[in-house]
Amino acid sequence: MANLKEVRIRLASVNTTQQITKAMKLVAASKLKRAQDRILQMRPYSEKLNEILSNIMSNLEGGSSLSFNKKREAKNVLVVLITSDKGLCGGFNSNLIKTARRLANETYAAQKQKGGLTFLCIGKKGYDYFKKEKDINFITDYQQLFSNLNFDNSQAVSENLMKWFLEEKYDVVELVYAKFVNAATQKFLVERFLPVAPGQTEGGKKSTTKADYIFEPEKEKLLEELVPKILNTQFFKALLDSNASEHGARMVAMDSATNNAQELMRQLRILYNRERQAAITKEILEIVGGAAALEENG
Repeated sequence: MANLKEVRIRLASVNTTQQITKAMKLVAASKLKRAQDRILQMRPYSEKLNEILSNIMSNLEGGSSLSFNKKREAKNVLVVLITSDKGLCGGFNSNLIKTARRLANETYAAQKQKGGLTFLCIGKKGYDYFKKEKDINFITDYQQLFSNLNFDNSQAVSENLMKWFLEEKYDVVELVYAKFVNAATQKFLVERFLPVAPGQTEGGKKSTTKADYIFEPEKEKLLEELVPKILNTQFFKALLDSNASEHGARMVAMDSATNNAQELMRQLRILYNRERQAAITKEILEIVGGAAALEENG
């Protein structure tokens, strides 16, 4: 049976942990509010741009072609894995890593075996997990992107992705990220970034909507200017989605940890009171026994 000192030490330890998790929950809630506002303001604009792009691409004539929608044999594949820099956010990072691992081991298993699979990791957690993989190449220049997340820094990455695709350094670029639904819910997605797929909306669903646009100047010339701007916006939206998802997951995880600490403290208090009562009862019995022995001897 645990003695009273051990129980008191455990109670103090759990109480300290609860204070930490409660503070982390409040910090995460504050960051979530800002991140949620950013993604909710960005999403309608981004989705409309994506819809326009999908409609235009699905209405291109058979002979029309853009630099960004040219399909090539997928010899070299780049996977952009967007995780967090820190832990303590429940299953957020593990679900993203699981999604990326499935993509690498199933969809692009052949490219991985031939050394044609590269991971660009944004956030430390993804790289920390996959760096042991000898068959995967890594780009580590943008791990700290979330330390100063803004459109200019995001655009620098997305423009490099487009540049590498146009230079045929990579034939396919995939995004693995978490779409923010609400504080308790995230969707873990694999989204094709390049080549631009005709007639698709977010998440890879086929678009059945078609629109007839009048182009001025020529369609191809206009699209060569328009598509990079849309892709920059889409990439920034994915970063904002993941950022909000991370803070939501951390807030929920810390709330759960705080509640668990409260329940553990309740159980420890019951144990402490039981042990204290047992100790008092034992002392009383010893006193009574001692008194009875004295009477007998007297």
